Amino acid sequence: MSPRTMKAIQIHEHGGPEVLSYDEVPVPDPGPGEVLVRVCAAGINPPDWYVRDGMTILPPEFRPKFDLPLTPGTDISGVVEAVGADVRDVSVGEEVFGMLRFPDLGANAYAEYVVSPVSDLARKPATLDHIQAAGAPMSGLTAWQFLIDVGHDAPPFLQPEPHRPVTIDGNTTVLVNGAAGGVGHFALQLAKWKGARVIAVASGAHKEFLRELGADEFIDYTTHRAEDVVGEGDVDLVVDAVGGPETARFLPMLRRGGALFPIYLGFVDEEEKTKRGVTVSNNQVRSNGAQLAEIGKMLDAGTLRVAIDSTFPLADAAAAHERAARGHIQSKIVLTVADE
Repeated sequence: MSPRTMKAIQIHEHGGPEVLSYDEVPVPDPGPGEVLVRVCAAGINPPDWYVRDGMTILPPEFRPKFDLPLTPGTDISGVVEAVGADVRDVSVGEEVFGMLRFPDLGANAYAEYVVSPVSDLARKPATLDHIQAAGAPMSGLTAWQFLIDVGHDAPPFLQPEPHRPVTIDGNTTVLVNGAAGGVGHFALQLAKWKGARVIAVASGAHKEFLRELGADEFIDYTTHRAEDVVGEGDVDLVVDAVGGPETARFLPMLRRGGALFPIYLGFVDEEEKTKRGVTVSNNQVRSNGAQLAEIGKMLDAGTLRVAIDSTFPLADAAAAHERAARGHIQSKIVLTVADE
């Protein structure tokens, strides 16, 4: 029988990492189509600190309203503790991982127990421990839905048309900016899996790591700007895992018919985009247990790997967010919650 209370991180007011509070809260009960998971590890992602600070990354008119207190987090790996009456796909005691309820708020993953829709979960790859598995869901699904298969037809937040992946094969050159980060290191590996030549852009400290993942060429952005190294029209696809206002600087390196995919908010001049004959497309990652199961098979086979930057106990979530704020993260930061 599950305990009646548990430890969880809560946000009672928006602000910096210091607002993350380690509290005692009730253990939730699974409803129809849901399972209760005993969390062994929880992955940290940018939306977690966006929620923590009140979504100040967005203009005020676009910021959602939050009901406080709330527990942040979406990515977990753990063990099924209980199932809803109608759940047949998983059983108590099975190891699972998933990105829960995203892009809706209220996944509550920074906790000892969490309730998840069974459709958001996949069986944990047997070759991965819970820490590695918790680092994979959001980053892996984001790269997958940008590059391989969207998996839904909902338009992204800031463009009217659905995102469409482009063909990647042995004739494709892909540049990944921010290649050492969570999404970036998965995007690099998926592009290599499809046969592409991959140019990785990151700081020099990550060169060996990215070479090990298969990067054909490496650009240290601390010493060279990518647009000064890559020739005009030499790239078919740019995956900009940094995004932001400077994403337009990658347009000249694209061949006509090429594409720029800013993972985070990125804006370009529409006239220049049209003149160059290229596509710029964003996407909104969504929870998808079936796609995560495919990623899990690739992780088990060694086709993909997930790298861990650092781990922190659940009680030290504030320190984990402080680590994230310092930047230069090599892949994923993970909270350890329970023994495996």
